[in-house]
Amino acid sequence: MVVESPAIVVFGAVATVAVFVIVRWDAIRTGISRPQVWAAVAAVPVLVGVSMSLFATVPTTGIIMTANTGLVLYTFEREVVTEDDEPAEPGQLPHRSVDGTHSPEAPSRSGSSRGDDGSEE
Repeated sequence: MVVESPAIVVFGAVATVAVFVIVRWDAIRTGISRPQVWAAVAAVPVLVGVSMSLFATVPTTGIIMTANTGLVLYTFEREVVTEDDEPAEPGQLPHRSVDGTHSPEAPSRSGSSRGDDGSEE
């Protein structure tokens, strides 16, 4: 089979290597175990998506969904590893104070303390 567009091949190779390198760097930086495995999990679907566009008659949406699958899985893993164990405060975003400025710790509500069962003490 003759490849109609060599630019797609070059783009696919560069994108696959770039995704592998960036995900591996980010996994090491954030302390995710097995960074090379997660880099491969993110990069291989990009390669499969590019291959699908070259060698198969597949709708563009299928190619995009396939190429994004690994990145989505890695993002879920990253979120689980980096999340806080502290419960969220109702009405506030994590790590934001009431006035919207960034604070190192989520402020506690003054005047109300809740027990383990959620009732006010």
